[in-house]
Amino acid sequence: MISVNETGLCVFNEMLDFANEMNLEIHEQKNGSTVIDAGVSVAGGYEAGLYLSRICLADLADLEYTTFDLGGIMVPAIRVSTDHPIVACMASQYAGWRISVGKYFAMGSGPARALSLNPKKLYAEINYKDSYSDAVLVLESDKLPPEEVTEKIAKDCNVDPSNLHIVVAPTASIAGSVQISARIVETGIHKMESIGFDINTIKSGYGIAPISPIVGDSTKCMGSTNDCIIYCGKTYYNVRYDMEKVKELIVKVPSGTSSSYGKPFFTTFKEAGFDFFKVDAGVFAPSEITINELNSAKTFTSGKIDQEVLMKSFGISRL
Repeated sequence: MISVNETGLCVFNEMLDFANEMNLEIHEQKNGSTVIDAGVSVAGGYEAGLYLSRICLADLADLEYTTFDLGGIMVPAIRVSTDHPIVACMASQYAGWRISVGKYFAMGSGPARALSLNPKKLYAEINYKDSYSDAVLVLESDKLPPEEVTEKIAKDCNVDPSNLHIVVAPTASIAGSVQISARIVETGIHKMESIGFDINTIKSGYGIAPISPIVGDSTKCMGSTNDCIIYCGKTYYNVRYDMEKVKELIVKVPSGTSSSYGKPFFTTFKEAGFDFFKVDAGVFAPSEITINELNSAKTFTSGKIDQEVLMKSFGISRL
């Protein structure tokens, strides 16, 4: 079985080697934990975002920058393809770890989740377990974690703090924006899982999503980065599943089926009093999904993109 922490550590070490070129800053904590700042107090950038995304996916996907035509305006985009969709996306990339210690809060994603088993139900469903000596984690946060946080993370992963390797990038940073758009394939799989699709039948995944500009603080950028997937994210999967079930479920996957669809996410979130529980979780999905069912050799598609909402979200002005 592939160790997501072993493959992720290789990418982390590359980031250490090219820290200056990628505008990163390395922090060695007293407990031995290594923390890379990819956008909190340094510039970071597109290269850092690519490496951040590679770690999230345990380096089990190909990532490539491309462009997206948004109403006649060229914006950057990222293309993701993987032949290990469940391990890369669900065992590693899925942001399923809410890290809260004292006043510090971050969303954790990447290989270390498989050591902490966050969430346990998902790992049981996909029948995956990692037992590597080192833990590699990506934190979405405006602040670097203090030692009390890295101590807690290391304990939860059952590793020594000196074997803990963390990269941090805020949502309102170029690297942070890139790694969120790179979740395009994972977001579709997560939505499929939530509606009863047997995700273990997914053999490969492909997706493309535009990358948000920095539009404000982290809350505003949380809106625009999610909108990249919700309104203009496209996915394609190869599965071996019952064809009738594919036809039944695929129409329920796109974000457009959600009651919270139709406005920039920041607007929806604000109207909900910034309470996630008042927002329909079904909106967190790609705008379009296509499935090639391999047993029947049939292909089905559902959903459509909405460039107008994304234009509003980005706040682009023509001069």
